[in-house]
Amino acid sequence: MKTVIYTFSVIFMVLSSSLSFADPVWIDVRTLSENQRDNIAGDVRISHSNIVKEVTVLFPDKNTELYLYDNTGGRSDIALSALKAIGYKNLHNAGSIEEARKARGIE
Repeated sequence: MKTVIYTFSVIFMVLSSSLSFADPVWIDVRTLSENQRDNIAGDVRISHSNIVKEVTVLFPDKNTELYLYDNTGGRSDIALSALKAIGYKNLHNAGSIEEARKARGIE
C-alpha cells in the first residue's frame, strides 16, 4: 500500500510541476475581421466582449499566464479587468499586436 501511495504522490508531483511551467497563452482580443487581416500564428483569438465566457472554458486554471493584446491595448485592458474580476491572477496587457510581436521576438 505504501508503494501505491508513493507512486501516486510522485506522479502527482511530476504533473503538478510540469503544469506550473506551462507556456504562457497569448490572446488576440480584436475582432475576427481584424484578426483575419493581420494575426500571429498560433495565438488564440477571443473578442474582448466574450473573454470571460471563452477563457473560463479554454483555460479554467486561474493561474494560467495570459497575455492579451489588440491594436492599442485598450480592449486588452478591458478584457484583463474582466478576467481579474473573476479571479484570474497571472494577467498581462501586452498592448498592441506590434508590441506582442516585439516582446516575443517575432518580426
